[in-house]
Formats: sequence, C-alpha cells, structure tokens
Amino acid sequence: MQIWRSLTEVPDDLGRTVVTIGNFDGVHLGHQHVVRRAREVADEVSCSTVVAVTFDPHPMAVLRPDHAPSMLTTVEQRAELLAEHGVDHVLVVPFDREIAEWTPLEFIDRILVDALHAQAVVVGANFRFGNRARGDVATLSAEGASRGFTAEGIELDGGPQVWSSTYVRTCLAAGDVTGAAEALGRPVTARGPVVTGDQRGRELGFPTANLPTLEGGSVPADGVYAGWLRRLDSDEVFPAAISVGTNPTFDGERERRVESYVLDRTDLELYGVEVEVTFIERLRGMVRFEGIEKLIETMTQDVVRTREVLEI
Repeated sequence: MQIWRSLTEVPDDLGRTVVTIGNFDGVHLGHQHVVRRAREVADEVSCSTVVAVTFDPHPMAVLRPDHAPSMLTTVEQRAELLAEHGVDHVLVVPFDREIAEWTPLEFIDRILVDALHAQAVVVGANFRFGNRARGDVATLSAEGASRGFTAEGIELDGGPQVWSSTYVRTCLAAGDVTGAAEALGRPVTARGPVVTGDQRGRELGFPTANLPTLEGGSVPADGVYAGWLRRLDSDEVFPAAISVGTNPTFDGERERRVESYVLDRTDLELYGVEVEVTFIERLRGMVRFEGIEKLIETMTQDVVRTREVLEI
C-alpha cells in the first residue's frame, strides 16, 4: 500500500479506481462498512484498485479551530487500518484554506477525475464536500454521470447507536473502553516506546512500563484498567493492570502517562521497546490515597480484579 500526501504524488499510470472519501478517524465500524462496500463495488466493476481519500489536518482544524476534535488516529494508523479492511492506497489531501474554497465541481474534477480516474465512488450517506459543504451524494451522482463514474452513499447505521468518531471520543472521555471497542470493532489500544519513569512502582513491588501520553487521542480517561501489553518486536503478550493519569498520591507529578504493570513479572526490561497496550475493561477511577499502605492494598486488589476480567 502507498500513502500519497498530495495530488502530485499520485502516479500518472494509476488506472481506473474505486474511491471512498472521509476523515476515517478511528476507522470505526461505520468506516469499515463503507470500505467493505467499496471493495465489493470494485469486484463488481472489475476494478483492482480501491483508494481512500482522507484529510490532514481535519477540516475542522482549519475552518473552526476552536471546535476541532482530538484525533483518534494518526494518518499512518488510519492507513494501516484502512489497508486491513481492503483499501489498496491512501491519498492524504493536505487540507487548507485554498482547498476549503474549492467548489464541489473543482473537488470532483481535481481529485476524483484528474488524479484518481474514478470509476465508482462510495461514501457515507451524509458525506458533504466543497465550499460551504454544498456537495453531497446527489452531487456526486449527477456529476459522475457525465464524468464516467457512479456514486453510492452508505448509511452508517449501527443499530440504536450510529457509528461515529464522536461517539468513540465520548466513550473514551468517560473511560468506557468497552463501548468504544464495540463501535471500533476492536479493542482500544495505545502504542509507543517505553520510557524511564520515576520507578516508584518498582519500589512498591509493582514495576511498570511507562508510555507518555498526549491529551486526546485514543487513550481513555484517567483510571485503572485491565488489559494486555504486547511487545511489537516479538509479539509477546502479557496480562497487565494499566493506570492512566498523573499519580495524584504523589505531589508534583503533572505528566499524564500510561503505566502498565505486567502481572507476576518483575524481570522484564522494556525501556526503549515499542509496545502496544490494549484496554479491556475499566476497573476504577483515579484516586488520591493518604498513605502508601492503602495504595498498595488497592493496587493488589486491582491485580486480583484484572485476573478476573482477563480470566487468567
């Protein structure tokens, strides 16, 4: 799979394609539904290439910065997830004020016709595009008829809850990793290199692998979770009790991070190792303890509860 970061990077000999368009943040079940349909259409019209068009930054970050959502995934993560569900290549449109001013016809001609040679376009039923969001699925269908492509809008209906990135963010903000996982179609995860912490966990008998975090993203609300830690260099997987937050029991700590205690292992050397932390279930919120004894007692209970959740 190739990631093209501008229209000029799209190869001239690309050939006909089936195109799907969206922000695809999180690549949740709704996105997967659209991509799956794009793959089906490609098979129906004997087209071998499905291209996903996405935007960076999120259009809202340019048009209304104060209302821009925190992103659940990086461009690279989106591309990886889209590829898993059937996309062959990803075109990342660098969204700016100039592109925001494009009319729907300019968007169609520059991206779908000239760059991607679209044979068919598959989008969510509520997809809007072009200056002041004046283009929709009907626009794509009408203009596509004279430009050699068909267009189809897919309802993103997940039953009682419409699948959406906003819903996933709401779940994560509440620490509801179970609800977020249901909408994503996969568990909530965080990745990164293990960094050196203050080693208080080791002193307490619960050494942790620490990941720094940024606000937003796919890291859930502060609290303690049952989950798994996977080494990306070996695919070894370990059960873990995972803390997200700033350790309020110890004054002066303000850096938010993900700390994973691998159950029954004090011998792991993970500094600098890329790991993936998977959140399965929230155990409790973050609490400030008055003494170390109470903290250790609660952490011991967290480990017991983690075993129960993970059924180990």
